[in-house]
Amino acid sequence: MKTRISGIPCEIEVVSIYVQKPIPNADSDWDYNGYTDIEFIVCDRNGRPAPWLERKMTNNEREQIELEILKEAERDHYDCAV
Repeated sequence: MKTRISGIPCEIEVVSIYVQKPIPNADSDWDYNGYTDIEFIVCDRNGRPAPWLERKMTNNEREQIELEILKEAERDHYDCAV
């Protein structure tokens, strides 16, 4: 996925996506409320990992990237554990 962090063009490589839907009567508050766990790597435009660019990422940029990953996963029918 192509995006920008701090105005710098980059690519995002998705490592994993896990979506836990809420479970009524669950013992864990996380399971009861549900949660999403997304792992990704920030890469430069050539696809090489760019940890220096990941450090520049704001919380808002991270949230936006995660939302885009979820939308793309739904659109492309990725195998998300549900």
